Amino acid sequence: MYDGRLVTPPTHDHAARRARFAELLDGTPAVVPAARVAYRSRDTAFRFRQDSDFLYLTGYPEPDAVAVFDRGAFHLFVLPRDPSREAWDGDREGMEGAKRYGATAWPLDRLDDFLSDTLASADRLAVPLGRDPRLDAWWGRLSALRKRGPNPELVDPASILAEMRLRKEESEIRALETAAAITAQAHASAAEAVRPGAGEWEVEAVLEYEFRRRGAAGPAYPSIVGSGRNATTLHYVRNDRAIAPGDLVLIDAGAEYGGYCADVTRTIAASPAPTAAQRAVRDLVAAAQTAAIERCVPGATFDEVHESAQAVLAEGLVAMGILEGPASRALEKGLQKPYTLHRTSHWLGLDVHDPGAPAVGGAPRVLEPGMVLTVEPGLYFRDDAPAPDAYRGIGVRIEDDVLVTATGPKVLSTI
Repeated sequence: MYDGRLVTPPTHDHAARRARFAELLDGTPAVVPAARVAYRSRDTAFRFRQDSDFLYLTGYPEPDAVAVFDRGAFHLFVLPRDPSREAWDGDREGMEGAKRYGATAWPLDRLDDFLSDTLASADRLAVPLGRDPRLDAWWGRLSALRKRGPNPELVDPASILAEMRLRKEESEIRALETAAAITAQAHASAAEAVRPGAGEWEVEAVLEYEFRRRGAAGPAYPSIVGSGRNATTLHYVRNDRAIAPGDLVLIDAGAEYGGYCADVTRTIAASPAPTAAQRAVRDLVAAAQTAAIERCVPGATFDEVHESAQAVLAEGLVAMGILEGPASRALEKGLQKPYTLHRTSHWLGLDVHDPGAPAVGGAPRVLEPGMVLTVEPGLYFRDDAPAPDAYRGIGVRIEDDVLVTATGPKVLSTI
């Protein structure tokens, strides 16, 4: 368990992942690009964050690289050392550094020739089109390279990697535990900053200060601090309103640690005595979350987690007089949906919405040990959803990160 001290992220067995990837490719050559530098304005770049699939397979941290996997070989095409650029941007790994990641290293300007010489005649290729203009351009020239013959069968390597990434290794679980623990502690500090007159931006600043102070790379996604009716907007990120007396404040924020993401939501009363309606909504959402977490067990399905939460929410809305009962009829007709708005869960890992289909072969995905998902029921009384005045403008979401284990659910995001 994380104890608040800076720790070194766990080491992952990238070679074992590549071996498994090669096995699943079954002889199909694959190309996986790194992320490229993105610009927020003119010549000002966003802080670089590596592509998750590329990071998962290689561990290589730098932009613009490309990994090629062919008949068990692992090639990395990277930017060479350049002292003039390194003076501005920092040291590069270069080709010598790339070899330390287990690859045969090549300069990036050799990529096009290598692909043309080595892969152009393949009958099947795993290339992610639409993610890297260099690969898109090469694919566009491929028919000419093949003497105007048909292009090879194309598959997306992301579909294979999604299944691999869905089941977390022990090293990944340790990283997620740390990300979630840092996040839980940051939320506790942020809750102390919630008071009438404080700015949503001040609470955001507390969160992100705690993330960095405790060793995270920063937020895993834009932090949400929604007070009053702002809490009824699911992805409210302006965070520019002053908290008013009597507000509920919805805080949805997670840290990224070692590339792995946490995703946690708490809803805090700004005043010592929330209204009866606020308490009722918050208690109902908490009960729905408890029911859903109890379904995060091997053999249950991804849909059952959602359905458990929805059943509790519908029953509570009927009891409040907001929906006409019985609850079974409300669920059958989906009458609760204008108030619940979103699914209860998503996968969690290197991405805050990690890949992995929620259904397989037309049937809901069965949960297995090693899967990590969020459980985040919510109720939102927006202006377009009929409700008594006492409920109008209330938004409550409670979210935790849950690991499925052989013995049941393990909530990672508690202190």
